[in-house]
Amino acid sequence: MKKVLATTQAPAAIGPYSQGVRADKFVFVSGQLPIDPATGAFAGETIAEQTKQSLTNIKNILASDGLTMANVVKTTVLLKNISDFTAMNEVYATFFEGDCPARAAFEVAALPKDALVEIEAIAYAE
Repeated sequence: MKKVLATTQAPAAIGPYSQGVRADKFVFVSGQLPIDPATGAFAGETIAEQTKQSLTNIKNILASDGLTMANVVKTTVLLKNISDFTAMNEVYATFFEGDCPARAAFEVAALPKDALVEIEAIAYAE
């Protein structure tokens, strides 16, 4: 069973992909740029502001399927500059209470629209 997730509470896909896809009990959330869906612009210029928006977008996509950040089992964080890791991590920690998901974080050469961060997630619906 495959179900495409879509919400106006997160930015629309900027290419041939879905915001998220449920496959049985797993939900795969596409990489989220720090775009504010209300304005279509980045939520700010700092890594903290951009991290918060990327994670808020993930939270809203999950909510469209009745899930929360507590359902997240794995994330991947792509950073334009690995030196932003500590500041990203401080914001990231505020989105997860109790047991945190598994995570990988990488510095990449560039991100779409010159973002500072992009985050994808995998959630499990019990």
